Amino acid sequence: MSEFERRDERPDCGHDAAAYMLGALETHEVEPFRRHLRGCVVCRDEVAALGEVVAALPMAAPQLAVDPALRQRVMADVRTARRTIAQESAATSRRSLRAPLRRVAALAAAAAVAGLAIAAGVGAFSSGTKVRVVRATVTVPSASALVRVQGGRGELIIRRMPAAPAGKIYEVWLKGSGAQPAPTSALFDVTSAGSAAVDVPGHLRGVREILVTPEPRGGSVRPTHAPVIIARLA
Repeated sequence: MSEFERRDERPDCGHDAAAYMLGALETHEVEPFRRHLRGCVVCRDEVAALGEVVAALPMAAPQLAVDPALRQRVMADVRTARRTIAQESAATSRRSLRAPLRRVAALAAAAAVAGLAIAAGVGAFSSGTKVRVVRATVTVPSASALVRVQGGRGELIIRRMPAAPAGKIYEVWLKGSGAQPAPTSALFDVTSAGSAAVDVPGHLRGVREILVTPEPRGGSVRPTHAPVIIARLA
């Protein structure tokens, strides 16, 4: 069992969210964290809260060619900062202070990486692959959703979404240049807190929109309801 899976929904979770969103986790840490994310409301909330910050980073500085050695030094600093934050969070013994410290630590990590990225003229990289965060449109006023895209793969992260109507389940669709969206195997429910972390099946090459609709359990081959989530990738 991985480090992330062992600490599922512990009060001090959340300090890896900024590194994950910015692509600063080590390669071997990404999949364990994604599995942990699916079962941890704390980390999903941190990821969703940091989504807007990460989405704004590419516009914060001009995109310049960067020496690979400089990029490695920047990302080494990011990982060092993440380990320091994790150690400080683990050393915090007073439960009443943990929640605010988690948020401060996560935002501090994001700010530190943003400063490094702006100074170096680079975005966030994980093994040379950019992370892109797309904020989705949600028809439910209280809900929010974003799509994290890396290496042509996508992950849909949702919070404060009401459960699908009775007898229904949420289904993910991919829409290319054609008129009709294509169904996927991604069918999901949200937690009691309205959270979900859903892997988007397949490669996103040529996909213009990711849609979510409530459908009969078992899924549909064509949408039977207007989309409640729309993420425009192009």
